[in-house]
Amino acid sequence: MGDSKDRGAKGKAPRAGQVKNKTPAEIQITAEQLLREAKERQLEVIAPPPKQKISDPAELADFQLRKRKEFEDGIRRNRNNMATWVKYAQWEESQKEIQRCRSIYERALDVEHRNIPLYLKYAEMEMRNRQVNHARNIWDRAVTIMPRANQFWYKYTYMEEMLGNIAGCRQVFERWMEWQPHEQAWLSYVNLEMRYKELDRARAVYERFVLVHPDVKNWIRYARFEEQNGFINGARQVFERAVEFYGEEHMYEELYVSFARFEERQKEFERARTIFKYAMDNVPKETAAELLKSYSVFEKKHGSRVGIEDVVLNKRKLQYQEELKADATNYDAWFDYLKILEEEGNQDAVREGYEKAVANVPPVEEKRYWRRYIYLWIKYAIFEELVAENADRTRQVYRACIGLIPHKKFTFAKVWLLCAQFEVRQKCLGDARKLLGMAIGKCPKDKIFRGYIELEIQLREFERCRVLYEKFLEFDPGNCSTWIKYADLEGILGDVGRARGIYNLAINQPRLDMPEMLWKSFIDFEIEQKAFDRVRQLYERLLERTSHVKVWVSYAQFEMSLADENAVQRARVVFRKALRALQINNSEKEERVILLEAWMDFETEHGDAESKADVQKEMPKRVKKRRQIQTDDGVEAGWEEYFDYIFPSDEVAQPNLKLLAMAKQWKLQKQAEPEPEPAPTSGEDTAPSTSVADDSDAQREREDTGNQSE
Repeated sequence: MGDSKDRGAKGKAPRAGQVKNKTPAEIQITAEQLLREAKERQLEVIAPPPKQKISDPAELADFQLRKRKEFEDGIRRNRNNMATWVKYAQWEESQKEIQRCRSIYERALDVEHRNIPLYLKYAEMEMRNRQVNHARNIWDRAVTIMPRANQFWYKYTYMEEMLGNIAGCRQVFERWMEWQPHEQAWLSYVNLEMRYKELDRARAVYERFVLVHPDVKNWIRYARFEEQNGFINGARQVFERAVEFYGEEHMYEELYVSFARFEERQKEFERARTIFKYAMDNVPKETAAELLKSYSVFEKKHGSRVGIEDVVLNKRKLQYQEELKADATNYDAWFDYLKILEEEGNQDAVREGYEKAVANVPPVEEKRYWRRYIYLWIKYAIFEELVAENADRTRQVYRACIGLIPHKKFTFAKVWLLCAQFEVRQKCLGDARKLLGMAIGKCPKDKIFRGYIELEIQLREFERCRVLYEKFLEFDPGNCSTWIKYADLEGILGDVGRARGIYNLAINQPRLDMPEMLWKSFIDFEIEQKAFDRVRQLYERLLERTSHVKVWVSYAQFEMSLADENAVQRARVVFRKALRALQINNSEKEERVILLEAWMDFETEHGDAESKADVQKEMPKRVKKRRQIQTDDGVEAGWEEYFDYIFPSDEVAQPNLKLLAMAKQWKLQKQAEPEPEPAPTSGEDTAPSTSVADDSDAQREREDTGNQSE
């Protein structure tokens, strides 16, 4: 019973053990490692099968039968596996069974009749066994079924040439060329004819070739063929035919570069230069980089200085065209490009260039974007007037430019004035005045007014000038230069009263842009009229408005310039008044220093020792001081040294000023304190004495504080 239990237990399949720890092992073993170790530990080495030697025909027949049966079984299993068919045929060929081999290839072709490698193997087998006619038949079948398979044609022609059948080879090529194959096939045909010195036949093949494949490189090959064989005129004719063939619609730089280089090799430099120039004028610039490079090299080798400069200009022109193609609003590039066109002298090309340039209107209506653009119109108009000498087109250009500018947002006075000046040159004064009047009505500007006034002055129309000045001052009454020029005009015309009235109106304006210039001009005008009392009145009126040190110095210099016996005394009086006014107004110390230095220079030249000593007493002391620096945020940033001026008059007045300041401060404190409540009746006798004591104590404290501050 125990044995049976043991046997029963052994007969059962062992249970799969449960994996308790499923974490990856520290050392990982790959399948590749397992296979490599199994190969290394393989102890038994399988010996190769022994070589068999067939000794009699029966054994050979048995072997052949066995092998054929294996191949046939393989073919039955998979008829479409061409590798089995090829191996079968090659085995039969190795057994010298050519008929069987041929039969196998034919059976394979019945299965797949468009298999290119199968035809190649079949034909090569026939060629190896010197079955030339069979090979020809196979090639004929192959090229008939698959005429686009170039391998068959190459093999077929190679076989015929190797057999020495040149006529047959040429016939095969002709059959091939009927299908218009790729370029290399034609070149192979040409090479065949060249190997046998058949130049006429090769030329005929090239003629057909360039018509079937009309590429530029093929025409160049044809021309090079003619040149290499010594037919220079023929090569030139080929190039000329190529140029005519493509015409002006299709201009290829490669063709013209090759044509020019051919002429250069033949020492025909003028022909080459003509070809280069024709190509530069007609080939699209974006595809003419190589053409330009070749032209520059040619001119450097065979050209003159003028020719080299032309090449450089053409190169620059091409660069500018590329820049403009990338950014059409690059107006600086347009200026340079148009300058080159003008140097070439072709007016139609220049006009076309200007039209393209002005067509690129700035996309934003802001004046800063239009500044460079407007100069394109101006240069266009100048070109039409001075170079092309076409007044009508010039007028059209100006009118188009004026119509394009958005005058409600901004305008360009230069355009209006140039257009008016052009009309004047054309003796159309009425049109010029209408144009400037329209400009003032649409978009009045200072420059337009000035240009219009200058035009009328040149025409001696002074009444018109007065009207224009009045309109100008109505438009901008704060423009001091306009007032001055208006008064100057009246002065030139001899109307002194009118000029003086204009000046008086000007200085009474509430707002002026440069009043100091206006006052100076008025004073100079009165000095020219030798109205010195009016000059003094003007200085007094000016000093009522401003107490600037330069005005005082100018006043003193005026008094000194009169050169009479009281001039020095009057000038000294002006200096004293100036010093007193600057002290009262608490002006800047630097201004007082400037005044004292001017006074000292005056006394040095015109005064005596006593007057110089008086001025010297007023001269300040220069003291170096320190002050704290603060940033904009109020943070302390250290200390800095500076120079300050201490005047003797300020030192004398300083204690009194401090006392007055302290009294004012005490008064403000008293006003800020609340009034005391009334005291009880019983204490009426003691209250006054207490208040008087308090007042005396406060007075003593203030005096002590004042003494300490002094």
